[in-house]
Amino acid sequence: MSKPTSMTIAPMAASHAEEVLAIYQAGIDEGDATFETTAPTWETFDSSKLPEHRFVAVDQGDAVLGWVAATRVSDRCAYAGVVEHSVYVHPGARGRGVASALLKALIDSTEAAGIWTIQSGVFPENTASLALHQRAGFRPIGIRERIGRHHGVWRDVVLIERRSPEID
Repeated sequence: MSKPTSMTIAPMAASHAEEVLAIYQAGIDEGDATFETTAPTWETFDSSKLPEHRFVAVDQGDAVLGWVAATRVSDRCAYAGVVEHSVYVHPGARGRGVASALLKALIDSTEAAGIWTIQSGVFPENTASLALHQRAGFRPIGIRERIGRHHGVWRDVVLIERRSPEID
């Protein structure tokens, strides 16, 4: 992928499915993005993500450079304003502000919807993601030690969150 001269952030649609899942699989294959070992089907992915809080970054040719999506953390009323998110960028588009633009779109959409907390879990080895999130206003809230096995190895997860300064 060549360096994009510009990008557009757009709502994620079924027409983006193949590229979104390929970017997800690339992140999975690198080994420090998720406990998942294979990308789900589009139907599974689509049904698990909140439609109003998922976006793609596309270049001038409409190639997907990256995506961000959120899910509910609970159906309990007390957690109505809390979502968990994921953000993935095509390996050839990294370092160009794609993830920052996607996080901004997510933050804007969640704040407009009255969501007060965006959270995620990040492997501590994924220092680029931790730095990106810190720049976007996320803070570490703790480490879940040996929370799960990934390819037979126990992994820790840094819990991060962004509390909206706009929503009380």
